[in-house]
Amino acid sequence: MIITTDHGNVRELRFARPPVNALSPELIAALAAAVTSAPQEGARAIVLSGPPGMYSAGLDLPLFVTLDRPGLAAAWHSLYTLMRSLAASPIPIAAAITGHATAGGIVLPVFCDTRICAEGNWKIGFNEVQVGLPLPPVIHAALKRLVGSRQAERLAVEGLLIGSEEAARIGLLDELVPAEGVVERAIAWCRSLVALPPEAMSFTRRKARADLVALFDFSPGELDQMVDAWWSAEAQTMLHGVVERLKNRKK
Repeated sequence: MIITTDHGNVRELRFARPPVNALSPELIAALAAAVTSAPQEGARAIVLSGPPGMYSAGLDLPLFVTLDRPGLAAAWHSLYTLMRSLAASPIPIAAAITGHATAGGIVLPVFCDTRICAEGNWKIGFNEVQVGLPLPPVIHAALKRLVGSRQAERLAVEGLLIGSEEAARIGLLDELVPAEGVVERAIAWCRSLVALPPEAMSFTRRKARADLVALFDFSPGELDQMVDAWWSAEAQTMLHGVVERLKNRKK
């Protein structure tokens, strides 16, 4: 599910769960473990990448709708653990967004240090509301930190999917580069950071990202609210409708 490649002291973690790199509970847990273990194994920075044309389509809804309530609660807890692992990583993380990045597929880059995207006609956005789910408060807060209150409200409430150029214009993405060079550019960005005086860079980075990490000091009730929202009649109707449409596309 993850292809690991070391480029010197920069570790690339590449999504490898075709066809759309949907986030299953197993992939979420594996990615959290890989992010946590990378600095312990000598990596000085991380690149999160995907195959050309598709970064990630977010949660694997056909799989998630089969989970019972305890299974779903465990999956949400694991997702929050992954997001916090990205936010609190002691080493920089660059998202090399290689294509479409929707819902959970763009959520993960929000908690990275930078977001470098391939040029192209990609769909990017937080479309949770469109499938009957509220955007989790911790994700909305991180998005607001990145793009400001008004843009975060617009993206979240309307569940918008926007193009990469607009995403870059509003600050959701940091750079657009030719598709064939997006991973290389992310690696170069990482190398530029680790080339800085390490103690000074690490101290400053830790202080600069403290507010992002602090978002996870929430009441445990937030996770309960998200599980309850998943099991609401509205969400279940919308989610099963989406899954049925996905099945019909494959026929």
